[in-house]
Amino acid sequence: MANNPGAKKAIRKIESRTEVNKARRSRVRTYLRRFEEAIAAGDVAQAKSAFIEAQSELMRAVSKGVVHHNTGARKVSRLAAAL
Repeated sequence: MANNPGAKKAIRKIESRTEVNKARRSRVRTYLRRFEEAIAAGDVAQAKSAFIEAQSELMRAVSKGVVHHNTGARKVSRLAAAL
């Protein structure tokens, strides 16, 4: 258990950062799901726009540190291959 003020503050920061990261990760998953649905429906125009949005959101998550940059690059590559 945290005993000094610095450790208690670190715990508070970690909790708030975890909430933000959960929201960002959820947002990325939403865009990935939209892309997958467009691919499954066979709608090329919608899939292209969904790909652009998903790619942008993934790279944003990478820049925020939610996703490792190699993971982001791999996911974008697989999305492009699926498109």
